[in-house]
Amino acid sequence: MRILGTVVAALALATGFAIPAQAAASDYPCTIAEGACLRLSTNEAWLVFNGSVSYGPVPVTHGRPGYETPTGTFPVLRKVRNDWSIPYNAPMPYSTYFTSDGIAFHEGSLTDPSHGCVHLSNEAAIVFYDNLLVGEQVQVVP
Repeated sequence: MRILGTVVAALALATGFAIPAQAAASDYPCTIAEGACLRLSTNEAWLVFNGSVSYGPVPVTHGRPGYETPTGTFPVLRKVRNDWSIPYNAPMPYSTYFTSDGIAFHEGSLTDPSHGCVHLSNEAAIVFYDNLLVGEQVQVVP
């Protein structure tokens, strides 16, 4: 899993693609050492592996008023490559679910808030989908 991320990063650098800068240790707001971290107040997310930031911060959007993204620490429950939201009639590519009521990281608008999910760019959604394992932690902080 993480080896793939290292290979992708090396290929991206070799071909001139930008890789999001890694956060300084003092900027990382979460306490987990493995999984994903989301800070709602700054609209940023990270992946962390073996206690170090491995990807991010990347920009996100999250739940609008009345549909707030919950805070806390959650396990990754399941992943669906090409999901579809029936209630909102919208695509949810690269969905990584972390609550039992359907909150997930997935590709989506970085300008419009969601109905609780965490929207990522296409590139970031793929990286999160490819690198988070079912059972790993997602920590959401205010």
